[in-house]
Order: sequence, then structure tokens, then C-alpha cells
Amino acid sequence: MKIKLLIPAIIIIFFGSNTAFAQIDSSLLNPSAKADTAKRILSMDAMYNRPFLKLGKMPVSIGGYIESDYQYTSTSGISVGNQFQFRRFSLFVASTISKHIKFLSEIEYENDPTGDPGDATAGPEFGIEYAALDIEFNPLINLRGGLILNPIGSFNQNHDGPKWEFTDRPIAMTQMLPDTWSNTGFGLYGKQYNNHWMYGYEFYVTGGFNDAIIDNPQGKTFLPAANGSLTRLSTSASGEPLYTGKLSFGNDKIGQLGLSWMGGAYNTWRVEGAQVDNKRSVNVFDVDFNTTLPKLHTAITTEWAWIFVQTPPDYTPQYANRQYGGFIDIVQPIYHGKVLDWDNATINIAVRGEYVDWNAQNFAATGQREYNDVKSIMPAISFRPTPQTVLRLNYRIQTARDITGNTIGAAIGPTRGLSFGLATYF
Repeated sequence: MKIKLLIPAIIIIFFGSNTAFAQIDSSLLNPSAKADTAKRILSMDAMYNRPFLKLGKMPVSIGGYIESDYQYTSTSGISVGNQFQFRRFSLFVASTISKHIKFLSEIEYENDPTGDPGDATAGPEFGIEYAALDIEFNPLINLRGGLILNPIGSFNQNHDGPKWEFTDRPIAMTQMLPDTWSNTGFGLYGKQYNNHWMYGYEFYVTGGFNDAIIDNPQGKTFLPAANGSLTRLSTSASGEPLYTGKLSFGNDKIGQLGLSWMGGAYNTWRVEGAQVDNKRSVNVFDVDFNTTLPKLHTAITTEWAWIFVQTPPDYTPQYANRQYGGFIDIVQPIYHGKVLDWDNATINIAVRGEYVDWNAQNFAATGQREYNDVKSIMPAISFRPTPQTVLRLNYRIQTARDITGNTIGAAIGPTRGLSFGLATYF
């Protein structure tokens, strides 16, 4: 759970100052942008590659984004009806403290903590998502510390709503992996350029998971349950670090590839120095890739993750040792030019395919496969009057199977949902 707080004065203070626009790279905000506009940018730059406003002569810049949606979803013939959702409001505050020392924070109101479009019980949260200090010693050696986003995959760092053509975040990256997974810790990062090639790395030691990932109301191995801990940003359940590392490779003409790993002990296995349980670990491996086809300007973004969790031997099969899933987005611009008074407007058509298997293993007693999986396809059309603002219309078709392979709601049909939303930086 994010830190609960109230900040009624901070917005008034910042927006009451004289401002001037800072420069941004619009290629990350507009999937139809030509591939060559994304040079020298890696996914690890996403946190700082946002629109900011400079506050006059003050050493502080601010920015942010909002997301608001309409949804109508039906599962097995049951619907909660028309839903109007104010999903998120995020405020960025950045400062260059001195030469080679900078600070960035993100404060967010969120009313979609699970990332599940069918979860009408999700409640609002107001908290700090990111607050880290960067000290730059060398392009290849930089220190980062504070409340950081673990760089597992690409979406966790590159999650801002205005960058995507879809109202919902990917299922695998929010309901299998924890959504916007951040922890207290420290680490190193760096980048290197060589002609058309870019190389980057990140390595952090942070606080981590807890016993909730196998002891939760969902009744399955569920990594996002760790976000609900009130104390996880100040104490570690295992007393040991969570390690996260990522290697990034980019080419101006090919695209970007990311390879990441996150792992460590998660359970409370020692109390006041005495061992009370066997130490158990969780490991996550992730591959992400994105590219833009040069002539058609077709943007392709994909990410897949594999989870391995050591569970107690007496646990039921619902608590899996292995899970995997991911998504692929294909975005095709069909018009780019003047619309009304917008000179740089874009209309895109898109489709997202998703799959998650929460029990990627076999029953020990019979050797038969366990299921408990979900697959979804979501076509979309979006309109961007400017790269920073998107209006998007999506239609989801989703099917799910229980642990024995029976299709949930088979007699009636899959989950179907229509959503319309807007998202914009400001």
C-alpha cells in the first residue's frame, strides 16, 4: 500500500508560481512518431522523460497526468452497469539540487489499485509512488536512493496513462506482477552510446515481498498482495534485500530489448535471531521489447514475465510455484496531420493481446495440467490532438479457466467490456 497522506497545500503552492514549459521528447508520448525521434532514449529514462513546467527562477519543476474513464463490463451475464471512473491523478515534483544531483518524486491519487477493470470494490489511495535522489558520478556510474520503482520489465517504469492507447493497464503487469512496484532502497545505473547502439544497466537492493504473496484473500500465489502491507516501506519481512537488475540494449534502427531479474527471500523465517521457518524465495524474470516499423510507423510493444515462488509443501495446488504471462500491443497510425486547430493530431488503430497463467504446473497427485489462466484481446481506436493527450475507445473480449480447465461462464460467454477514456499530461 502506498503511504497515506494529505497534501492540500502543495498543489496551490506550485501552481501559484510563474511557469514556463520545459522540453520533452514526444516520441514516448506518441506511438506513431517516427523511429528516429526516439534516439538516445531507453525505457530506464521514462521517469524523467515527462513534460515538466519550470517554476520561474525556482530550482523546482512540476508536471503530472490524469486518467478518467467510462466502462461497461459484463462477466457471465452479470454486470455492475455503467461505471464512471476517475482512475488517477499524479503530480511530479523535480529539482536540480546542484550540478549532477537531482531529485524526482511522484505523488498519486489512484482509484484502481488492483488494475482489474471488473473489480468494483477497489478503493481510492493517495500516496507517494516515487521519491528518489540521483547522484551522477559518470555516465556509467550513478547512484540512486530513496523510494524507487524496481526496474522489472519495462511497464513498471513506463506506466503513465497518456503514453498508452488502452484504458486498462496490462493484466500480467498489474495482476500477476505488482502494479507500479516501488520499494525503499539504493542502487547504481548507467548508460553508454556507440553509434546507433545504446546500452544501459540498473541494479538495486531494496525492501521486498512478504508472506502475503501466499497468504491472501485471492487464494492463490499473488505477488500484488504485498502492496497491501502498511509497514513494508520501513521493515523487511525476511530481513534480507530484494535484488533487482536489468540490462537494456537499444538500436536506432531495430528497437529496444530489456532483460531483467528480481529475486530474494520473502517470508518471515527468523524472529529475533531465531529461525522459525524455512527461508523461501521468489524470483521473477522478464523480457521486454519495443520497436517501430520504419515505413508504416507501426509501433510494437511486448513484455513477458516468469515467476518462481517457493511455497510450503503442505499448501494446496492453488498456490502455484510457477506463473507466467505478458502482453503485446500493436499500434498503427492511420492519419497524422491537421484536425480542427490541432496541427499535429494523430488517429491510431490498435490491438492488445494478453495472457496470464497463474498455475503453470501440474497436479502432484495426477500429473495433469493445472490451469487458472486468462486470455484477452482488446481492439482500440485513439485520437491524439497533441502527443500529450489521448482519447481512446476500447473493446475487451476476455475468457478465463479455473484450475481444472473449466471455462468460467462458458454457458453464457466470455467477459466483454466497452471503455472510453481520456488521459493527459499537464
